Amino acid sequence: MTATVPPTPSDSPIPEQAGRVELPPGTVLTDNRFVNDDLLPVPLARRRWTTYNFAALWVGMAHNIPSWLLASGLVALGMDWKQAVFTIALANVIVLAPMLLTGHAGPKYGIPFPVLARASFGLRGANLPALIRAGVACAWFGIQTWIGGQGIFVLLGKLFGGWAEASEVGGQPWTLWVCFVLFWALELAIIYRGMEALRRFENWAAPFVIVGALVLLVWIANKAGGLGPLLDQPSRLGWGADFWPVFFPSLMGMIAFWSTLSLNIPDFTRFGAGQRAQVWGQTLGLPTTMTLFALLSVFVTSGSQAVYGVAVWDPVALAARTDNVFGLLFALVTVLVATISVNIAANVVSPAYDLANLAPRLINFRTGALITGVVGVLIMPWKLTETPELYIFTWLGLVGGLLGTVAGILIADYWLIRRTVLDLPALYTPGGRYWYTSGWNLRAVAAFVVGGVLAVGGSHSAPGKGPFPEDGLIPFLKPLADYGWAVGLGASLVVYVGLTAGRRRT
Repeated sequence: MTATVPPTPSDSPIPEQAGRVELPPGTVLTDNRFVNDDLLPVPLARRRWTTYNFAALWVGMAHNIPSWLLASGLVALGMDWKQAVFTIALANVIVLAPMLLTGHAGPKYGIPFPVLARASFGLRGANLPALIRAGVACAWFGIQTWIGGQGIFVLLGKLFGGWAEASEVGGQPWTLWVCFVLFWALELAIIYRGMEALRRFENWAAPFVIVGALVLLVWIANKAGGLGPLLDQPSRLGWGADFWPVFFPSLMGMIAFWSTLSLNIPDFTRFGAGQRAQVWGQTLGLPTTMTLFALLSVFVTSGSQAVYGVAVWDPVALAARTDNVFGLLFALVTVLVATISVNIAANVVSPAYDLANLAPRLINFRTGALITGVVGVLIMPWKLTETPELYIFTWLGLVGGLLGTVAGILIADYWLIRRTVLDLPALYTPGGRYWYTSGWNLRAVAAFVVGGVLAVGGSHSAPGKGPFPEDGLIPFLKPLADYGWAVGLGASLVVYVGLTAGRRRT
């Protein structure tokens, strides 16, 4: 089947309302290689997410166990609470900028991330960044689901006893696998109901999770004899030569944590009532709530060090130290809500759209979500959170470098080359202005290769701490590895603009 090519913009102006654009009346797009109902622009009448919806989305996503592990992991690496909170706050202010820049296309055109990527990578080439993003999301989905299932296992074990002593299957107690599978099924059941169900879930989940974190803080402060001991734990790094080698890769890791969303945020902002809603919602939701959660996390982790003599960086393990049945039940519900909140929004929505973009005729949003769930299990993600070094430096550093590279190309194309002006029907039309060379923009591919090699080519691990050589994959690039996200974004942006100079297309 082929697309019905609509009249040119000069013959039939694309309807625009307060800076928001939708397809011209009568436009018919039927090429099922590039079109299905989930990829088409959201009509103006359905773009109704408000500032609160976006802020609640971020509160729900920020307040989860892995983001708690970020802050408490920094304390475990030797930072004091001030250094950890500073690192996380700075990272989230930095990552907010590309988040807002890529998010702009959502309310304006109503398009998801893989369709936006067609403008820079081509109709077929967009599958390259989309599949990278989908692969990362599948891994994150597995990580979150494993952590959530593990949390349920630990807390139920405290309530009923005997769970940890169950016979093992695949190296883990069979009761842990049951918790993991049930949690996995619950997540997919919610997302199967669609984006409107997600919006409603996030609206009430956000405040509940905040209350849960505050309850944990009050409990540990009470056991520590007040907040004083929580704040007195000294830094093992100081602010000198020992601090900076930990700070910079940690900063890149914190940025990398949400660099995934800095790409696919149009998947959510496409439902926005306008630019004001997405800008204010994200600005109020992301850096403020991540900083607040970081404060809660490091206070509680510091408190655990004061109470137990060791920094307990896993909130589930910490909550399991109580013998109060009500406290355990409350912690169990909080773990469920927090993990579902972030996992569905951050790690299922994006690959569902990305996989739909790969084969629109065969895969819709719901099918893509189910595939994500299966792949997330097959990756066997439980190894990635075994140590803070592996979690922060290896996993987040590598992911951040690749995703920063894609973000640089998207921002360069949309803002610097096209000045936010897109031909909406052409994003779905083979042979049009975004077809390039057989559907691939080779300049974008070249920029991605250059930025990606510079960003992750020097990836290295300490002896016995990770999968990379101590001297780096490409030794002379090792000094760049600690700045992977920034290097990838900056290099790909400069290369793409340089290759595209004088060839501006709208």
